[in-house]
Amino acid sequence: MTIKVAIFGVGLIGGSLALTLKGKPGITVIGHSHRPESLAKIKERDVVDVATLSMEEAACDADFIFLCVPVGKLDEYLEKLTALPLKQNCIITDVGSTKAGVAKSAAKCAKPGIYFIGGHPMAGSERSGVEAASSLLFENAYYVLTPSTDVPEEMYTRLENLLQHTKAQIVRVDPELHDEIVGAISHLPHIIAVALVNQIRGYNEKQDLYQRLAAGGFRDITRIASSDPIVWRDILLSNRDVLLTLLQDWNKEIEHFVALLQQEDGQGIEAAFGEANVFRNELPERRKGVITSLFDIYIDVPDHPGIIGQITTELGDKQINLSNIQIIESREDVPGIMRLSFRNEEQMKRAKQHLHTLGYAVHV
Repeated sequence: MTIKVAIFGVGLIGGSLALTLKGKPGITVIGHSHRPESLAKIKERDVVDVATLSMEEAACDADFIFLCVPVGKLDEYLEKLTALPLKQNCIITDVGSTKAGVAKSAAKCAKPGIYFIGGHPMAGSERSGVEAASSLLFENAYYVLTPSTDVPEEMYTRLENLLQHTKAQIVRVDPELHDEIVGAISHLPHIIAVALVNQIRGYNEKQDLYQRLAAGGFRDITRIASSDPIVWRDILLSNRDVLLTLLQDWNKEIEHFVALLQQEDGQGIEAAFGEANVFRNELPERRKGVITSLFDIYIDVPDHPGIIGQITTELGDKQINLSNIQIIESREDVPGIMRLSFRNEEQMKRAKQHLHTLGYAVHV
């Protein structure tokens, strides 16, 4: 019996899900887009078996429906889909980074024989769109599922079994607990990064040396401040209550540091850094998390024609895949600095070793 999987929103996450399922025995993947130009990209990338602009064509007879649309669109899609004559025992799931809100919306739209199970694959990329989709995106990542108590165990197991194709680790979590945890480890850091960048932006209006010197480490630790404003508007508003509590706790942490500095409490500052070091060193390194890891190296390169092509050719010959290249600085009197980004640590280490043997100065 063929299993029909419908994916609404075939971008980075939706396209990657499609690639993990397409071609598997007994599975047909249908991709939906509401825009013709997006549909053309989906077909060109060849990530699904069938691509359509029709919601009915995609959803009818589907055994599984994945909503990979922005968080702010989930309510709309749930209402439209549950108004259709869906197949009995159809499972609807999503990939949003907040779960309590969509769970409530799904409960309002509930129909007998149709089951909603919230989902959040905790993986991403510095790139976006179906062009960046990869069948390897979810490997070694956590994939959180948040079923309500009304979902039969059989339905949960069906979805869990399908998601084994992603090679992610499935974790079952209560929707509210999910939002508290992800709010703390992802949403709050994004707010802090944006606030910090905007603080420096304000200083820079009076003294442009701030921008000139805010390179290297500052740019790296605040990189998530470059996230899509519309996407993050919807995410933060959907997790509003959790974030208000988290921000109050954050203010207490900042007030603690203010007190340490006012009191010139060197021992207290040392203790704060020491406690943070211990906890951070215990965090897992080799599993993907909700914030995309950086796998970058920097190399000093001479300023002469063809050097970029030469380096990329050397890496290509060794089957080392690059995800991004950036020239940070290149002047006549100093070597240029090239930033090379990779999808995983293994590729980064291989590139570092190979370029080092070729005589390049490599920095991590």
